[in-house]
Amino acid sequence: MLAPFHSFTDLPAHLPLFPLTGVVLLPRGALPLNIFEPRYLKMVDDALKGDRLIGIIQPSQDPDRVLKPNLSAVGAAGRIVSFRETDDNRYLMTLSGLCRFRLTSEVAGDTPYRLGACDFSSFAGDLAESGDENDFPRDRLMAALKDYLNNHDLKADWKSVMNAPPEALVNALAMMCPFEPAEKQALLEAPGFGDRASTLVALLEMARNFGGPQTIN
Repeated sequence: MLAPFHSFTDLPAHLPLFPLTGVVLLPRGALPLNIFEPRYLKMVDDALKGDRLIGIIQPSQDPDRVLKPNLSAVGAAGRIVSFRETDDNRYLMTLSGLCRFRLTSEVAGDTPYRLGACDFSSFAGDLAESGDENDFPRDRLMAALKDYLNNHDLKADWKSVMNAPPEALVNALAMMCPFEPAEKQALLEAPGFGDRASTLVALLEMARNFGGPQTIN
């Protein structure tokens, strides 16, 4: 059984970094990943030998135009909680979000993947579940989400959406909805649950009348 992290001081000072544009990981969120690049296969191999932690972070530059793009200031640590190797040498795995971090610098090393010095102190509260139903604008979120889904030709399990706990619902929507990378980053960097819920509602209300058909996987 994996040992729990009770305090941000239990988390390592350095993390392997997996830069992904348009992808964020939030505390207690689940992020499925399909790993096929050799450098990231090596990253997963190394993580599985240790604490199973990987840092998910967005590039702040277009990786298609820059060989080694700069990275955003804030990312999140996730722990590998499921793992499967395919016949064609890919890894299918799921990360469970633990705690956000501030990237203070990159660490020189001999790994093919990037390593970061990570400061978790600003996000110590991430390790405690939050989300009070009394302060949660569920009705407003439901109305905005319904219009957003309809206008973007998206589908969702509405029964699950209606019954989901506040934090689980907000984090899942923040991670899954096809917002722009900067909007995803704003959701990630929102100081607390209430701020993230408000930002999510605002983004849904602004975006629901724009964009073509898309799919949430």
